[in-house]
Amino acid sequence: MEDDTGLALNPWREIYPEKFASEERVFGRIRRGNRIFISTGCGEPQYLVRALIQYVESHPTAFFDTEVLHVWTLGVAPYTDVKFKENFRHNSFFIGHPTRDAVNKGMADYTPVFLSQVPDLMRRGMVPIEVALIQTSPPDKHGCMSLGVSVDIVKAATEAAGLVITQVNRHMPRVHGDSFIRIEDVDFIIPHDEPLLEYEAGVDFEAAQRIGKYISELVQDGDTIQVGYGIIPNALFSNLQHKKHLGVHTELLSDGIVELMKKGVIDNSQKPINRGKTIAAFCMGHRETYAYIDDNPFIEFKTIDYTNNPLIIAQHDNMTAINTGLEIDLTGQATAESIGKTFYSGIGGQADFMRGTVLAKNGRTILALLSTADHGRVSRIVPFLKEGVGTSLIRGDIHYVVTEYGIAYLHGKNIRERAMELIAIAHPDFRPALIEEARQGGLIYRDQKFVPGKSGEYPEELETYRTTKTGEEIFLRPVKISDEPLLKEFIYSLSDRSMHRRFITLRKDMHHDRLQEFVAIDYTKKMVIMVFGQDGPKDLLIGVGEYVIVEETHTADVAFMVRDDCQNRGIGTELLHYLTYLAKRQGLLGFTASVISENEPMLHVFEKLGADIETTIDTGVLELMMTFRE
Repeated sequence: MEDDTGLALNPWREIYPEKFASEERVFGRIRRGNRIFISTGCGEPQYLVRALIQYVESHPTAFFDTEVLHVWTLGVAPYTDVKFKENFRHNSFFIGHPTRDAVNKGMADYTPVFLSQVPDLMRRGMVPIEVALIQTSPPDKHGCMSLGVSVDIVKAATEAAGLVITQVNRHMPRVHGDSFIRIEDVDFIIPHDEPLLEYEAGVDFEAAQRIGKYISELVQDGDTIQVGYGIIPNALFSNLQHKKHLGVHTELLSDGIVELMKKGVIDNSQKPINRGKTIAAFCMGHRETYAYIDDNPFIEFKTIDYTNNPLIIAQHDNMTAINTGLEIDLTGQATAESIGKTFYSGIGGQADFMRGTVLAKNGRTILALLSTADHGRVSRIVPFLKEGVGTSLIRGDIHYVVTEYGIAYLHGKNIRERAMELIAIAHPDFRPALIEEARQGGLIYRDQKFVPGKSGEYPEELETYRTTKTGEEIFLRPVKISDEPLLKEFIYSLSDRSMHRRFITLRKDMHHDRLQEFVAIDYTKKMVIMVFGQDGPKDLLIGVGEYVIVEETHTADVAFMVRDDCQNRGIGTELLHYLTYLAKRQGLLGFTASVISENEPMLHVFEKLGADIETTIDTGVLELMMTFRE
């Protein structure tokens, strides 16, 4: 009994009877040495692939040395089986799991190339295509069939191929944009209905959610986003539900993007081009997503030389490209395509989007990765990339790096600053070794201090927002080991008067050896809190407070400083109150402080602390003993 698609095609059989030939005749058109293209990812025509293999099994000498070209095989890949080595040689532009072993054993090939360049290579005959095996929706009344979930390089392959064979499948959605191919441009039609391949990103887990939360802090309302694939991007989507007016210009449309469209988070209303439209090149997801994109006028699929063109990407103000990596070194070089000498995936479109986004006005590039691999036995942050690694992103491509331990900002930073930023977000188990290797390699100061173990781990839970008496919102957090440049800039912004009041010395220098005493700390014995306000696109450090525990008396010596242009706004008061809260949490009984007698503003702040204060004076310096009240 003929399937639904077969019945729907009956009118077209009368018009184009030659296109509805037997599989024997169809595959009999393939010649030795031909290059056979197969549609991408979830658009793979599974039945055609199986039928091709069955034809070869029944006609073992029909053709030899054909080259099978594919991007990201998710489904069946029998052409890589050793028993077909005389018939097929697989060549992938992006390696999928089913073909990874064959590529690394030398039984299949990998072509490293920016995906945005592949259509041009096909059109110019640099990558010749003789046969295209594709999958489409049934033709509409105009005889137009949609490439559905896989437009990307498939459109170019159909235009370049001398022989186009399509599996017409009613499960293939009809997608707007550049997805259409006319029935007269197809040589053979083989109707076969079957569910499309579906993509499973994997099981979400806590570390991925933490990364997703950090990335969500970098995504602003009105941004246009590009997001890669995998567990981490999926975790990101669940953390973007509070955003507004996001736009999408991406190569991959996923379940997460569709869910945000359904909730109104993505409306594409702020995009400078293709406003109101989600733009993508292909889709990998579940059947509910395929149903949503079917005939949806708010979604358009374009060819990959459009979606991934850096010059097109750069036209999007506030473009945010979010991709994942396998490994990054302390200088900012990263790979997403290989593990050492083992080919893992491919160049893909990551570099296209990261470089286009760097060129965009207010563009932000984000590389996300788990801090470890191999069940925690290997750090993904390394001193230098391993031998044989393909460098997917060079040092200028990445603005932010995110792990489950925080955010590192690299853009405009020197090598020493980058190394310290990345060490700060590495897994704690690997930080001591990274510090030591970075010292030996001359990447950081050779006398760089570091506190290993739990006592030196950044206490993220102490981050907080407060509001001053003037209604100003400020952000307070503990100091990080990577904050030395920020602290140096802050201290040198102070006036000589403020420097003297804080340090009770005429010294005006603050070299590395002094600065690292503030940033490389044991949080169980010392606390340094930094205060930030908003100054345009950059968080401005406006205050720093610290206390050092005196174990014998269960007290701590406290001090703080506020930028000259930010004084008398209640910032010092809020900072001291937070330091007091933290000290009480640690079981301390009070504070001690040394204050120059002329420093009336600081004395006034201490008086508002709500503590019992005893004062002694010694050569113009007041020594305060402040006992906390219950």
